[in-house]
Amino acid sequence: MRIWRTLKGLGCCALRDGAYLLPDQNSLRRQLDELAAETIREGGSAWLLTVQADTEEQGRLYQALFGRSEDYAVFSKALFAARQEFTTATPADLNRSLRKLRRDYEAIRAIDYFPDETSASTEAAWLDFVSAVETVLSPGEPQAVDGAIALLDRAKYQARTWATRRHLWVDRAASAWLIKRFIDPQAHFLWLESPADCPADALGFDFDLATFTHVGDRVTFEVLRASFGLDNDKGLMGLGAMVHALDVGGSFVPEAAGFEAMLGGVRQRVADDDQLMQEIGAVLDSLYLHFAGESQPARGKIKEIT
Repeated sequence: MRIWRTLKGLGCCALRDGAYLLPDQNSLRRQLDELAAETIREGGSAWLLTVQADTEEQGRLYQALFGRSEDYAVFSKALFAARQEFTTATPADLNRSLRKLRRDYEAIRAIDYFPDETSASTEAAWLDFVSAVETVLSPGEPQAVDGAIALLDRAKYQARTWATRRHLWVDRAASAWLIKRFIDPQAHFLWLESPADCPADALGFDFDLATFTHVGDRVTFEVLRASFGLDNDKGLMGLGAMVHALDVGGSFVPEAAGFEAMLGGVRQRVADDDQLMQEIGAVLDSLYLHFAGESQPARGKIKEIT
């Protein structure tokens, strides 16, 4: 049963009982090699063979065996059901639903070796769902702009007023931590009801037309990191990957779900963004050390954000 479940998890299609087919890819071949060796160790028999279609029609039939329409149909039903609960769901409920559906979607995508129109339509529905959740959890999420990221002189950005949208979520909370921790230790923060309330002399971040916002495929945290020459910091690189995955999707980061759950819990418990940053700043300090692989306390640890 363990071997059968592994074959199913790899996305193998069954040619007949005991005969399974996968696309000829190096990573998949290695996994089948290991599975065949395990089968033999358990007293069974296994052969790993390379097969080729004799005709184009046979090739199409092989590919059709890997269709994921049934998996996508089940996922789409779950997506629809989650969408109906938007009006009654708490932020924590929405976060849990988003995490579960993301895991389910990425599991299907990982074994969707020959994407088709069903893949494309489901992807569109998934992205629309993610956008809708983000609108509820974090209204006013910025649209990415094109352009290069200029390297800035940190000395010119000291003791400044920094402003972003209130009710902090992942990118804004992490960006505020990065500013206070690595860019402007004397920073003063304004939490805005609306981006339109941003004072002319404040440095806005993570909203449309802000001084620092999404650029290309980089979220605000990554833009700030690059703007101030911090891209070589191992801890900040790890944090950036986590923030990116939570804010716009991307590669799986094991720590992401835990951080999102902590932030969601803190946001339910405290109404004040200053207090939220006090608590989540300590979490980010710890995650920074974790990603950096350090054993000593981080220098300049956040004590207060005002």
